Amino acid sequence: MAARRIALTVNGKRVEVESDPDKPLLWVLRDDLRLTGAKFGCGAGLCGACTVHLGSEAVRSCVVKVGSVASRPVTTIEGLAKGARLHPVQQAWIDEDVAQCGYCQTGQIMAAAALLAAKPNPTDADVASITNLCRCGTYPRVRKAIASAAKKMGGKA
Repeated sequence: MAARRIALTVNGKRVEVESDPDKPLLWVLRDDLRLTGAKFGCGAGLCGACTVHLGSEAVRSCVVKVGSVASRPVTTIEGLAKGARLHPVQQAWIDEDVAQCGYCQTGQIMAAAALLAAKPNPTDADVASITNLCRCGTYPRVRKAIASAAKKMGGKA
């Protein structure tokens, strides 16, 4: 398909890109908009390194076509904080020293933030439903950070 102008709302700002509508959202974010927080991991929607929010839903941006998102706001890790104030999940990641190599962490954070927005008091099963892969195996610290962020956000986890 030929490239066309596509209007998007990314991190609260209206932007236009010239793109093939079938191009994965991940590559529009990284290559066209220079928002490199979402990482390329598998390209098949399996690992979660590319997780962003589409509306309030955590999605794998490597398998979402940019032409399908024009009416829904996109939030990347770069837009999660409010100015200099980190999102509670980002702060919990720092406080709990979650990251090791860090490659998967932006996707992990985006998935956790979406979960806590939908379920302020997540169960262990809810947290386990986050299927982002971590090569370094920091899952215990991820779970601890999610529980910490839930408490700071008013939940009981």
